[in-house]
This record gives sequence, C-alpha cells and structure tokens, in this order.
Amino acid sequence: HKDSSAIIPSTSNDFATAVNSVALVGKLKTPSLPSSVHIPSINPSQGYGPSSLEEQWDEEEEPEEIEAVLKVVPPVYNQYLDVSSKVKAEKLPPHRACDHHIKLEGFLTPIGVIYSLSNQESETLWAYILENVEKGFIRSSSSSTGAPVLFVKKRDGGLCLCVGYRKLNAVTRKNRYPVPPMNQLLTVFKGSTIFSKIDLCGGYNLLRIKEGDWHLTAFRTKYDDIMVFSSSEEEHVTHVTSVPQRLRENNLFAKDSKCVFHATSVEYLGYVVSSESLKMDSSKDQQILNWPQPKNIKALQSFLGFANFYCHFIKNYSKKITALTSLPKKDSPFIFNEEALSQFQVLKEAFTSAPIVSHFNPFLPTI
Repeated sequence: HKDSSAIIPSTSNDFATAVNSVALVGKLKTPSLPSSVHIPSINPSQGYGPSSLEEQWDEEEEPEEIEAVLKVVPPVYNQYLDVSSKVKAEKLPPHRACDHHIKLEGFLTPIGVIYSLSNQESETLWAYILENVEKGFIRSSSSSTGAPVLFVKKRDGGLCLCVGYRKLNAVTRKNRYPVPPMNQLLTVFKGSTIFSKIDLCGGYNLLRIKEGDWHLTAFRTKYDDIMVFSSSEEEHVTHVTSVPQRLRENNLFAKDSKCVFHATSVEYLGYVVSSESLKMDSSKDQQILNWPQPKNIKALQSFLGFANFYCHFIKNYSKKITALTSLPKKDSPFIFNEEALSQFQVLKEAFTSAPIVSHFNPFLPTI
C-alpha cells in the first residue's frame, strides 16, 4: 500500500482539487489517474437543480442526515444541499468523456496470490462485498486477471480495504504528465484570508472505467478534498457557490462530516494553511517521535521520504541528513552507525518543533 498526494491545477485560481492515491479493491476500479480531467461547467442561469429544500432531498433520506448537513453547511449555500445527499451518493456517476482507459504494455496477465486474513479482516471484506454488490459497484467476475486484498488500519482503529495491484501497474503504460512541485502549488494561498474545504464521497468510484477495460478491475484513486480560498468573505461566497454547482451537474457528492466552511485555517495535504503561513500538522508529531530506528535501507528510505516532504521546515536540512544519505546502498552491509543514529534523533526532534513557514512574498528580496 502506497499513499501519495498531488493537486490537479484548475484553470482558475479559485479552487484546487487534491488527489490522494490509495490502492482500493473493486471490479470497477483502476490503478492510475489520468493526467487531467475536465469537468464541464453549466451556466447557473440555465436554472439547473432544485430550488427548495424539499425538492433537493431524496425521499429515502434520513431526517438525522439532513439535520447534520444543515449544521455544517452555511445557509448561503442551502440551494446546493442536495450535493451532500448520502442516498444520491450511493450510486455510480454516469459515464463521461473522461472515463479512465487502462493502457497496457505487452500482453502479460497480472495475477496475485491470495493473502491470509484475520477474523476482523474477513468480516470487513465480507461486509464490503455484500454492500457494494447491492449498490452495483462491484459484481462477480470471470476475468483472467486478479490481485490480492489487504487491509490498512485507520486512525479510528477500523480497517481500510486496499488491494495490491503492483503486477498490473508493472504492465500499465505510465502517464508522464509533469506534476508541479508541492511547495510551488502551495504558493497559490498567498493573500487568501478565508478557506473552505469540501470532501467528496466514494472517492475512488468518482471516475468510471472505460468500457472494454472493466475486466482489469483496477481503479486506484481517491478524489478527496476541494480547497476554496479567497481574500474576502464576499468573494469567498461566490467561489464556494461555483463548486457545488459543478458537483451537482456531474453527480458528485460531498461528505458533510469532513467539510469545513469559512475557516481562517484548515488542514490540507498534511499542512495547516492559514492566511499568514503554513505549518506541519501537529497530529504527526507523535508519529515522528515513535518512528523506529531503521534496520535496513528500505526502512531508511521510508523515513527520508517522509522527511523530504517537510524538509523546507528545517533550516540547513541537507546538512542534517549527510550521515543518513551516505550510508551504504545495495550489495553492502547496512550499518546504522553512531553518527547516523545521532542525526536520526536530531532530525526527529527538529520536526516536532518545526517553525511556521510564511507564504512566499514575491515583492520582498529573495536570498
């Protein structure tokens, strides 16, 4: 299981869409995202969508769920409450021009072994199958391909159903679309004072597989958060209103329990973003402090990969990792010497007391 993040740049600077790629199972899921997805806009003046609260909700919607949405969504956006409908979100979106096509290199048929599961994992798997067969998200298959199911623990102790599609990924044609560096993408928040974040439901099912590729059963993506940022509240209402309009037009639905509206700071892609600065998410402090001493090159690379993501918070970062990056590589014994251990501990402490980073100001002198 590998977790990675990126942002799909928008054609305007009003909002950005985060993509959190997580391996997940299902007969209608694929391993790789297209480089970009265009979701067409419809002019709001066309009168699309319900106008009253009663018209927006499905008759099967539970009153408690409606009440929960009303508590989260500001009244100014009430005309778009149907975008948070859990009943409507339990359906696959329509096929679109952006349906995902899985292009293979060669004719190798990827087959994975079946992993043994604990009782809890078996129960979770069975519940997942029953629920998603009933919804029409998955179905029985006689495909010649297959990949193993595995699980990752969630923060709340539950299990996240995942799938190992390494063999399929190995024969999938790679998309070399250039994704901008993370720190470059974060500079768009400069000058914004108000933020809203809209979390989408059913992440990895939001793009359909192109007909003819269904037998590959590999959809590996999760459309997650939409960040809306503005320099004033009046402007922000205009920006936020444009998002649920697009969601409604394309049968995409928000998860109200994870949405944030009109906040002065918000967690985004592992950072806490405010009008003044960026800082590390404090929830990661304990994770860093408890990080075990690396026992091999792979474990060391895992730690350095995490550290590199936040390296701009640490002054003279490259000098602080020289002993770690100079350790022997492949075909040499792995010896985590005293100097490496010292830098490992110093680096962990540096991250837990990392300073706040101001947004880049292009009008100030650069060094």
